[in-house]
Amino acid sequence: MALLSSPVTGQTQTGLTSPTYTITADMAPDSNGQQYAVTALGGTQTGVVANNVSSPFTLTYWKPKFARLRGRIGANGYSVINNPVNTYKLVTRKGVVVMSTAPAEVMTISTVVNVPAGSEGTDPLSVRACFSAHIGALDQSSAAFGTLAVTGVMP
Repeated sequence: MALLSSPVTGQTQTGLTSPTYTITADMAPDSNGQQYAVTALGGTQTGVVANNVSSPFTLTYWKPKFARLRGRIGANGYSVINNPVNTYKLVTRKGVVVMSTAPAEVMTISTVVNVPAGSEGTDPLSVRACFSAHIGALDQSSAAFGTLAVTGVMP
């Protein structure tokens, strides 16, 4: 099962009208990743370029190479000692121009998810609720978050 399907519908941003991103599977930098390259843009995105060698536009999902198991139960039977976490990530990379005469530099956005080992089996609905709220907040605040990054002013 692929994590993304093409096209990806972008969220509202000032200056972007109905943005869509045509993606294709790409080779991730390591075996525990799944990467997609943005090969075409839809909607109005004047000046934005799709993935190329000098200006990447990729989305990479990462999972742990080795899933960690729940730590050992404490002497009282109610606590877990040194419980490990399993880390999952989504990293988006986009070449951005900082000066018209200079090559693009890479902007990155990383969402890092640390899931306490054992919770995926004991409390899966809370794990899913955490994702739901986080992604919903990103979705709802997309334009405001973009404005913050461009203006430096908290909306």
